[in-house]
Amino acid sequence: MVVRRDSAVGEQGPSGAKKTAKKTNASAPRAAAERTPPGPEPATESATAAGESAPATGKSAPARRAAKAAASPKSPEPAASPKPAKPAKRAKTAKRAKTAKPESPTALVRRARRINRELAEVYPYAHPELDFENPFQLIVATVLSAQTTDLRVNQTTPALFAKYPTPEDLAAADPEEVEEILRPCGFFRAKTKSVIGLSKALVENHKGEVPGRLEDLVKLPGVGRKTAFVVLGNAFGRPGITVDTHFQRLVRRWKWTEETEPDKIEAAIGALFPKSEWTMLSHHVIFHGRRICHARKPACGACPIAPLCPAYGEGETDPEKARKLLKYEKGGFPGQRLKPPQSYLDAGGIPAPPLGAAG
Repeated sequence: MVVRRDSAVGEQGPSGAKKTAKKTNASAPRAAAERTPPGPEPATESATAAGESAPATGKSAPARRAAKAAASPKSPEPAASPKPAKPAKRAKTAKRAKTAKPESPTALVRRARRINRELAEVYPYAHPELDFENPFQLIVATVLSAQTTDLRVNQTTPALFAKYPTPEDLAAADPEEVEEILRPCGFFRAKTKSVIGLSKALVENHKGEVPGRLEDLVKLPGVGRKTAFVVLGNAFGRPGITVDTHFQRLVRRWKWTEETEPDKIEAAIGALFPKSEWTMLSHHVIFHGRRICHARKPACGACPIAPLCPAYGEGETDPEKARKLLKYEKGGFPGQRLKPPQSYLDAGGIPAPPLGAAG
């Protein structure tokens, strides 16, 4: 028996050779397509989305992967960043800035004391800018200085002390007459009540003398710790820190403390300096705040302690423009006292004009 081999269908028997051959010839293209390994066809959308591979076709794994890569539509690759290291560098810099070590307590003390030494050279004539001749005049003037300028107080107190020179005189005064004298100071009714009450307390409790102890001073009407330290430091020579608005602003601007309450500021700054320096420290800081380191527009370009100031640049940095912002003797203008110390006059300071004077 002769067996006929057909390349398309394999081995066939003699009885069905002719019939099968015809059938095979008719279906040859389909059979060939079934036996021929499929060419690289695009994967279906669902298979591509699911990440499935095409059915195995007998090709090796590398060949299948190559075919799949050639068949699959390539999604556009994002353009490479020209300098991919920059974001990482910025992130690293930001992280370094966040983790920067704060100033150590020792470094803070050194910087604070150096600033005070520099200010002492700039303002060797620093002094309380209220006119007074005795503790009574100083305590009354300090009470009156609330919510107004020292200049306005200095222009008002000559008439007050001329009429009421002692605590006994002011304690017995007619409130309406005192109000009329104090009217230029603002809040004159409240201030009249304070200074008359203060005078009565001095007469009744201290024999008409201003006490030289903090605990006694703060019990007087209208007297707080700030006023008490002004009196103790300048009338009795006892050290004290005067935390006024200028002092508060500057010590926070210089990062000496983050405290906001006067009592806490006083304690924080007192810990940075020897007690013997407290009174003059207050004068140096307040003088600087009034002349150069202003609240709204500091004269940074004319500031002698700019290299030590962490807030440098908050104000005008151009030297010429900054010099135009200087006040009082630094700017060639009158000071706040009608009768300033001689050292102030020797340094070029100009006395303030009396009340009602032109200019």
